[in-house]
Amino acid sequence: MNKSKLLVVIAVVAALVAFFAFDLGRFLSLDYIKSQQAAISAAYQAHPWQTAAIYFAIYVAVTALSLPGAAIMTLVGGALFGLVTGVVLVSFASTIGATLAFFVARFVLRDSFQARFGDKLKSFNDGVAKEGAFYLFTLRLVPAFPFFVINVVMGLTTMKAWTFFWVSQVGMLAGTIVYVNAGTQLAQLTSLKGILSPGIIGAFVLLGLFPIIAKKIIDGIKARKVYAPWAHKKPTSFDRNVVVIGAGSAGLVTSYIAAAVKAKVSLVERHKMGGDCLNTGCVPSKALIRSAKLLNHISRAKEFGIAKASAEWDFAEVMERVSKVVDAIEPHDSVERYTGLGVDCIAGTARITSPWHVEIKREDGTTQTLTTKNIVIATGARPFVPPIPGLAEVNPLKSDNVWNIRKLPERLVVLGGGPIGSELTQCFARFGAQVTQVEMAPRIMGREDPEVSAIVKKKFEDEGVTVLTNHKAKQVVVEGGEKFLIVEHNGADKKIPFDEILCAVGRVANLTGFGLEELGIPAKRVVETNEYLETIYPNIFACGDVAGPFQFTHTASHMAWYCAVNALFGKFKKFKVDYSVVPWATFTDPEVARVGLNEMEAKEKGIAFDVHVYGIDDLDRAIADGEAHGFVKVITPKGSDKILGATIVGEHAGDLLVEFVAAMKHGFGLEGILATIHTYPTLGEANKFAAGVYKRSTATVGKLAVGKALNDWTRGEGGFGALLGAVVKLVVAPDNTPAYPKSAQHH
Repeated sequence: MNKSKLLVVIAVVAALVAFFAFDLGRFLSLDYIKSQQAAISAAYQAHPWQTAAIYFAIYVAVTALSLPGAAIMTLVGGALFGLVTGVVLVSFASTIGATLAFFVARFVLRDSFQARFGDKLKSFNDGVAKEGAFYLFTLRLVPAFPFFVINVVMGLTTMKAWTFFWVSQVGMLAGTIVYVNAGTQLAQLTSLKGILSPGIIGAFVLLGLFPIIAKKIIDGIKARKVYAPWAHKKPTSFDRNVVVIGAGSAGLVTSYIAAAVKAKVSLVERHKMGGDCLNTGCVPSKALIRSAKLLNHISRAKEFGIAKASAEWDFAEVMERVSKVVDAIEPHDSVERYTGLGVDCIAGTARITSPWHVEIKREDGTTQTLTTKNIVIATGARPFVPPIPGLAEVNPLKSDNVWNIRKLPERLVVLGGGPIGSELTQCFARFGAQVTQVEMAPRIMGREDPEVSAIVKKKFEDEGVTVLTNHKAKQVVVEGGEKFLIVEHNGADKKIPFDEILCAVGRVANLTGFGLEELGIPAKRVVETNEYLETIYPNIFACGDVAGPFQFTHTASHMAWYCAVNALFGKFKKFKVDYSVVPWATFTDPEVARVGLNEMEAKEKGIAFDVHVYGIDDLDRAIADGEAHGFVKVITPKGSDKILGATIVGEHAGDLLVEFVAAMKHGFGLEGILATIHTYPTLGEANKFAAGVYKRSTATVGKLAVGKALNDWTRGEGGFGALLGAVVKLVVAPDNTPAYPKSAQHH
């Protein structure tokens, strides 16, 4: 805590201590005020402005410090100044005091609070930014709710101070009028209970509920307005509960859940069941990576004590194996399986013609129109081909057609340094292609920490890949029958010859051809949805790659649950989609896996954090496997074991990450991981040792001095006085110097 914050804390604590130590609260009791009412009134008559100013200042102080007595002060305002003047003074004094409390909480606590719980609070902060004023207004309307709690809690959020001020001013006005009016009859009051009778409390509660009810009504009116142009098309009954467009991960899971609760659901797919993940993404790429890794292991035979090993292989046969792997997994996503689960699977092209009608053009040319209560758009995404002159003319490879090739390109250029580009770069290099990876950013895998990018880049270069960062692709030309990519670097152009070029620069959502334009559903980069995954039509949802913000198979499945449940049961209970803990992995060698914040993002967000790194070169199992490289890096708030994020680089990093995902999701920290038994010898022990790095970082010279004194005393080699002296020193003047240097903590 810096000096400014410490001074504020000292000032607040001193004021509170003085208030209670000198029993100042007795001056804010109803009996005392009534006994002094005549004297106070006389003072006001003699010095009206000075009395009003003193009253105003005291009221501000009481509310700013959250002291008991604000209600009595309000009554005094009515008794002294009358209804109109009293309301004006109390209204502004209470709002200014509340805002001061808001500022103190924000100045002293918010940074550490957000640093500690920021990952969990993202959706809450987003909600405050979007509708915080509305909910603050609702709370302010109910005077039975402790306002000082509202002041502090709102100070910990991202709400703007001006918003807090004016909403509080307006929201507290009704309660202020009731109390000030009661104060005008102060002499007749015997207790505060009479002011807030059950009837008045009930009225205030209803007043507080009114904005929520009104919001629901307004939402209903908005929905009616959106539906108005289509009202004449709304059926009186429906063929389906849900029609799902797209049979990728998001569509399959949505359909599965709907069928599981016995809803009538149709799943429409114009291409292949399973979507990109099964047919052109996760499954084929991992099959290819496995074959490439086997070749790499054979080339490393000497490391494992084998004098010589070689392999005979044919690239066409490798690609055929990839196809067979897809075929083997395909039944999991097949029409037969989903039909058996109760899903009506339709091969064809779907188009939304109204909020309740989906027109389907089947493969045989016939057309069918289904009426449905709900529609889920899960149309996925496709590889993006950048508008580089000449690129389209050379028929570039992409992640959706690279699986069709059967001849290994001798010279391959890969555009893109992200996960897809990096995985395929290494694969083709291991099969013997001369690969050049071109990335316009300063480094590959730019979403990861710099040392992660550096490790992967060095591995690529060691395996013969030419990695060109800070190189911008400008043009593709064909000269003398040979193809060249022209790139710009540091203002100069150079030509890279290639046989094939692979585009891996991102993916774009499939937004056209489904009727979104006709219905006016906003869809720029992705289909725009709210936190319930609803579009502007509450019965039309979107999930998966077409909706973002993450384009992962596992997040598509995650979103699908919310789509299915909100579509079928949203009238009774809606669920906001939760992106608080999203893991991902890049299956290069070494693998890179991450969940939550990395060090780079924590710095960008201005979060105070600690870093705990365990080097896997120290791990017994990794040494035995010949994979003693990489690290586990955990980000925690300053002085806490709570996990803000974890990055793992190394063998099976994607599998090892699961423990950190579970920890973040279920709220246990590094202490919990450290206390968990991990099987020996496994790679999973790396997570425990990373937790051990955290634990050793908490050891200080002062703490160990107490430990030494205690152990000396129990052996009879040191007196109790020495132990007591060490404890006193730890409390009074602790030596917080780390007992172990960071470089040695994981050994």
